[in-house]
Amino acid sequence: MPSRDQERAALAFDHVSQFTGENNKAKAKKYGTMIHKLPALLQTAGLCQTMHFIQSRGDEDQKKILEHLAVQLRRVNHAIQNADSLLARVRQAELPEYLQLTDEAMACAAWYRRMVQGVLKVEAGEED
Repeated sequence: MPSRDQERAALAFDHVSQFTGENNKAKAKKYGTMIHKLPALLQTAGLCQTMHFIQSRGDEDQKKILEHLAVQLRRVNHAIQNADSLLARVRQAELPEYLQLTDEAMACAAWYRRMVQGVLKVEAGEED
């Protein structure tokens, strides 16, 4: 049975791999740029504000992060089924649940960052 960290890594790899290929370079860069910002945003702004910030972005490739995190966070909270339910859950969660979701999001963000660097070859600071 895989560990929770292995599950995070496998899902992150699958999600990030959606942006590989010559036709996806611009999408990969936008997605990767937001992924690189994710840990700092979670740390400074908190989970709720970060999720709503991503949702407010005009770019669909960046919004895809919400769907990806919803799949990841579903493991710790079965009420989360998609981006909308993720946003609702982080707004309504009691403190213990909110902290658990934040910890899980931080752990997932670290894996997404690693996968963006390794699979997509997008490094921090490569913004347009």
